[in-house]
Amino acid sequence: MANETKKPALYLAEYDTPNALAGAAMKVRDAGYQSWDCHTPYPMHGLDEAMGLKPTRIGIISFAFGMFGVALAVFMMQYTNAWTLDLANIGAGYPLVVGGKPPGAFPSMVPIMFELGVLLCGFATLFGLLGIIKLPRHNHPIFESDRFDAASDDKFFISIEADDQKFDLDRTKALLESTNPAYLELIEEEVL
Repeated sequence: MANETKKPALYLAEYDTPNALAGAAMKVRDAGYQSWDCHTPYPMHGLDEAMGLKPTRIGIISFAFGMFGVALAVFMMQYTNAWTLDLANIGAGYPLVVGGKPPGAFPSMVPIMFELGVLLCGFATLFGLLGIIKLPRHNHPIFESDRFDAASDDKFFISIEADDQKFDLDRTKALLESTNPAYLELIEEEVL
């Protein structure tokens, strides 16, 4: 049997009110921690500012890939319908007259531009979001806490990860104790 030891994974502080959580989040933010999070049973207005979070980049990613999809659609339709390029006879252009419109007419391209733009925007949004929030992660040490089940009911939590550069068992505990939590817990994970 392997020698099992435990190492600290995170501190978990529980609060009874949203105002207590917001105040504690400002103290943790001001202390300079980077790898921490707030857990609430519902979205809280102003918590982003209290945590010092920057605006998300997902909108930029989605817009860029949406515009790339539109440009790709225009290029694809112009290349296959209007141009007569002959690159070793691959995709040499096959001009079609549809509905009496000349090859490459803009109105005939709008539906395809829209569809390809939406398709690439949707994929970029999904995979960009999964990359930014580092999912899928199938297990997290925070779920070892029995008290954390109340995060989806009526309690508010702050977790500070042990992989944070500023994490120190005593100093982090003292910081969280100074925020007057209802309960403070050190969660450990097994190392095989």
